[in-house]
Amino acid sequence: MHMDLPQTDDYRSILLNDTPLLDVRAPVEFTQGAFPFAENFPLLDNREREEIGIRYKERGQDEAIRLGHKLVQGEIKSQRISYWQNFFERNPQGVLYCFRGGMRSKISQQWIYEQTGSIFPRIKGGYKAMRRFLIDELKTSTEYIKPIMLGGRTGIGKTILLGKLKQQIDLEGIYHHRGSVFGKHATPQQSQIDIENRLSIELLKLRNKEYSHIVIEDEGTSIGSRSIPDVLFNKMKQSPLIVLEASVDERINITFQEYIIESLAEHQLHHGDEEGFESWAEQLQTSIDKIQRRLGGARHKELKALLSDAISLQLSTGNTEHHKEWIKLLLVDYYDPMYDFQTAKKEDRVVFRGQKNDVLAYLQSHYRIT
Repeated sequence: MHMDLPQTDDYRSILLNDTPLLDVRAPVEFTQGAFPFAENFPLLDNREREEIGIRYKERGQDEAIRLGHKLVQGEIKSQRISYWQNFFERNPQGVLYCFRGGMRSKISQQWIYEQTGSIFPRIKGGYKAMRRFLIDELKTSTEYIKPIMLGGRTGIGKTILLGKLKQQIDLEGIYHHRGSVFGKHATPQQSQIDIENRLSIELLKLRNKEYSHIVIEDEGTSIGSRSIPDVLFNKMKQSPLIVLEASVDERINITFQEYIIESLAEHQLHHGDEEGFESWAEQLQTSIDKIQRRLGGARHKELKALLSDAISLQLSTGNTEHHKEWIKLLLVDYYDPMYDFQTAKKEDRVVFRGQKNDVLAYLQSHYRIT
């Protein structure tokens, strides 16, 4: 017996409340783009979805549905329902969706009800409608906010300062990348679509709290291999710029903490101690090779030798201090001239320069940013 089971199109509150989402699309669709707080337990796997798609094209909808029921029955069917059941036991306030809010989410919803007697809403219009909502909201949010850009040399601690503020967007956090050529994490960046969805949700949350002034780190058009949406980037590059300042020693220590201590710990957490050490060391060497042309032959060779020595010493004695030598060279000889060149073009937008506490005080007094 088919009941008319509930749908919801209150996308705003679903996203503002981090509502757990059950995505019943095929894994290949989920990988291309999904929402944060979504888990993928498909009604049809990639192969089944493809077969049904072919049947639909050749013989129409009824035949495609018939094939679907033939492919997903018995043990396969009860296994899939038990995944969904488990999801909703963990997330009783959860909501499910498929691509367009059609057959797949209806069937999943019906089967869960038949098996458990529980009714969970499905998203009206599915993934497609909610993605559309987020694209539109990104534009609306961008028109609403008044960004204040936070700039400063590499290793100056911009991300650390952002962490002290409520009214901020941490782009490097959302993009899962530290922004420089050395900025890769142990796990890959998400898809461009996933990142845009996450960014739009973060902006929606800030707008919901009626924050208009938002501090954003001054970035180029992309972070890692993912780009910043044009609508936001165009606003960023016209916004006032605050330049954070710190001594070279402070910058060396911050860079050391991020790229040596934290990055190594992250690699070892994901790959185990030995393999993690190797993948971390290899990533540093690869990063230095990527900037070889800009460094010039002699400086590249010097940096690479300092890095190799530091890694060897770390392996044999556990001492990490030697990394600070190549970090200093990298910051002063490579990043600083590049930064000076870029900042010269933005000079007219600079409204304030200062150390961390001065910047925090300025944000508070001029923009009431806390």
